[in-house]
Amino acid sequence: MRVFRRLLLAGLLGAAAAAQASPVTYKLDPSHTMVLFSWNHFGYSNPTADLGLGEGTLVFDEQNPAQSSVEVTLPLAKLDTHVPDLDTHLKKADFLDAAKYPVATFKSTRVEPLGGNRYKVDGNLTVHGVTKPVTLDATLNRIGPHPMTKVQAIGFDATATLKRSDFGVGAYVPMVSDEIKVRITTEGAVPKAK
Repeated sequence: MRVFRRLLLAGLLGAAAAAQASPVTYKLDPSHTMVLFSWNHFGYSNPTADLGLGEGTLVFDEQNPAQSSVEVTLPLAKLDTHVPDLDTHLKKADFLDAAKYPVATFKSTRVEPLGGNRYKVDGNLTVHGVTKPVTLDATLNRIGPHPMTKVQAIGFDATATLKRSDFGVGAYVPMVSDEIKVRITTEGAVPKAK
């Protein structure tokens, strides 16, 4: 009986340690990720484009969110404004020059919990061959087993404002706004064991 109690206690302690486990790594899902950016066009309209997602990894530590991180690649080939001619123009040399710089990247450098489900995520954004610090205002939407797959999943929204001229993409400023508003929504899941 004493051996059984010790085994039970060891099992409970192991389960408790697992419940407070280390950070969890999530693979972001391109089919459930949108990286939207919008700008003002000569004062008439505010078009929006979606960069989509190539690959992304989010490491999230519920117990110590400051130890979390995110890293993504955004292939410009996926850029979509729903206007094919505009897609082509934005990829040309006077804007993003996708032939020379085919991928944008973001890699976090710091995650600051702000209370509740809100976080400030600082990181380095590389666009058009230029790397600049950017801050994302992020909101944790949900974390837990996904109702469809039963796999541990996570979902975030984030926003940021940046100046495209900071990245050497300043064509037609100020008539086409320098300020770009970014809105991201994403979800990811723990990769299944192979």
